[in-house]
Amino acid sequence: MRLTDIMSNAGLSLYPTIALVIFVVIFAVVLKHAFSRSNTHDFNRAASLPLEDDAIADTTIRFDGSKP
Repeated sequence: MRLTDIMSNAGLSLYPTIALVIFVVIFAVVLKHAFSRSNTHDFNRAASLPLEDDAIADTTIRFDGSKP
């Protein structure tokens, strides 16, 4: 008996459909969250974080373990 025979008779054809539905639902929720107008302040704040030198300088640690 081959593995393909075992897997084809196991009745697992429902699981890919369930996984696809879960993926589509999570993807739709993420898209709704990303394009929601109520989150623009949070996204603008997150976008400006790399430009703030004073907040990053205090927490930066070099590879040798010393602080700058």
